[in-house]
Amino acid sequence: MRVVRASSAAVGPTVAPREFFGHPRGLVFLFATEMWERFSYYGMRALLVLYMVKYLFEPGRADAVIGYSALKRVLEFGFGPLGVQPFASHVYGLYTGLVYFTPLLGGLLADRVLGQRRTVIIGAALMALGHFMMAFEQLLFFALATLIIGNGAFKPNISTQVGSLYPPGDARRDRAYSIFYVGINIGAFFAPLICGTLGEEVGWHYGFGAAGVGMLLGLVIYLYAAPTLPPDAIATAEARTRGPLASEERRAIGALILLCVPVILFWATYEQQGNTIALWADAHTDRSIGLFGWTVEIPVTWFQAFNPFMIFAFTPFIIGLWARQSRRGREPSTLTKMALGCFGVTAANIILAIGAIQAGADQASWLWLFAYFVVITVGELYLSPIGLSLVSKISPAQTVSLMMGVWLATSFFGNLLAGVLGSYWSAMDKPAFFLMIAGIAALAGVVIALFRRPLRGVLEQ
Repeated sequence: MRVVRASSAAVGPTVAPREFFGHPRGLVFLFATEMWERFSYYGMRALLVLYMVKYLFEPGRADAVIGYSALKRVLEFGFGPLGVQPFASHVYGLYTGLVYFTPLLGGLLADRVLGQRRTVIIGAALMALGHFMMAFEQLLFFALATLIIGNGAFKPNISTQVGSLYPPGDARRDRAYSIFYVGINIGAFFAPLICGTLGEEVGWHYGFGAAGVGMLLGLVIYLYAAPTLPPDAIATAEARTRGPLASEERRAIGALILLCVPVILFWATYEQQGNTIALWADAHTDRSIGLFGWTVEIPVTWFQAFNPFMIFAFTPFIIGLWARQSRRGREPSTLTKMALGCFGVTAANIILAIGAIQAGADQASWLWLFAYFVVITVGELYLSPIGLSLVSKISPAQTVSLMMGVWLATSFFGNLLAGVLGSYWSAMDKPAFFLMIAGIAALAGVVIALFRRPLRGVLEQ
């Protein structure tokens, strides 16, 4: 699971007069707001594919969903006849892709028209509305569209406000984003446990309702925090009228755009977690576990809590490893780290392929999935935050926000491709499917590794 962070280079700093553990008090409220927003997003995401495959798109029920027939005709025009599971995977891919595209528009709207505060409030209200709309089966696609628009308004602007709490050069800013990152993963960790359990065990609509309540709590916290938050940042006339880019700056932009191609492949394979991995956990995994003489079954959605928990458990160790390697002069370069991240996704899918082969016609042990999440989480830590840091470091000052938007758009295209790949799940043998995903991730890693020599002078400053 990953954090979406907007650059703070173009915003004006305002330090709150009162501090909390060495940081502006506003950080605490932004942390809490983002935690509840991520709770709502990942809570709904944990249920979405299962809800569509196991309930909403069943014969006799799907036709009541407004827009179902029209969207299916459009997708089948491009991909041929689609059964329930492939169609659900395409819907999932469209949804998770578009939530990473609309922040480009939300950032522009805040910079030019509304300002960050009002745009965040509008986005949070729209997302809460979208979650509650999910309780009405006929409104599925309208609910998803509302969530997509709300996320686009909310996501880039609350992240920007974190950086706006600090003056330029303040060393606390990096630590502030690390704290903010922990908030994201706390929300993502509890979301499947609460929303997922309610949705699976009590009723789908209770899970979606819990996600809506979480988003409302985030909105209330944000409104309460208004006096502690930085003022809206407006792009200055000077920034908009700077001269043309230098040749070195154009090379940096070109290098980042080239790097976007393999990163799209990374996200397409990584984002199977909420799609085909959820289906694997549901139908092909023995989720029983013995506890003190009792046998209990792990709910399917709980597996999606593994990754965010491992993120905040593993991060200190990964950072410590890089620090030790740096002291010895052996820390991997930026591109090497990113290539290793792709190879981590390869290794994780090979683990599941082995588990599928070993299980044969039986269900595989849940420990195979546990091992998968361990390895793919390490891979994520080697690529996702490193990529964000790279963009903020080498992008020309007058284009850093635009380039951050371009970088985030790799998740948009990656999620669309993830939906296409997931549509092959029903038709393929499961070991072959996992090996296909592993091969695509390996290709991404090889391409990034091959970029090391020609782009070293540009990307590894």
